[in-house]
Amino acid sequence: ALAYLNLRGNVTRAGGAGRLAEVLGGCKALARLDLASNQISDAGAESLAGVLGECEALAYLNLRGNVTRAGGAGRLAEVLGGCKALARLDLASNQISDAGAESLAGVLGECEALAYLNL
Repeated sequence: ALAYLNLRGNVTRAGGAGRLAEVLGGCKALARLDLASNQISDAGAESLAGVLGECEALAYLNLRGNVTRAGGAGRLAEVLGGCKALARLDLASNQISDAGAESLAGVLGECEALAYLNL
């Protein structure tokens, strides 16, 4: 079973992230997902957020260096509380703004395993 997927720097953008989201829900053993530097916008982040809750083993999520804004961060925040194994989240070098940071802050208390957060 797939445990680690690294697509860092592949310029998948929103369309590629959407297609990836279509199959990620079936990857129950996925523990590490690295999509840094892929120009993933709000639409792509929203697509991914729709299936992250199904990735029960996900402990590491790297979305650093994309073009995700407050809308994408807000949608991610809606599902992060259900990602019980998530220990490491990197959203640095995005454009999430104060509104996106506030959305994320609202769920941090639900992320019991979260030990590392980089905004």
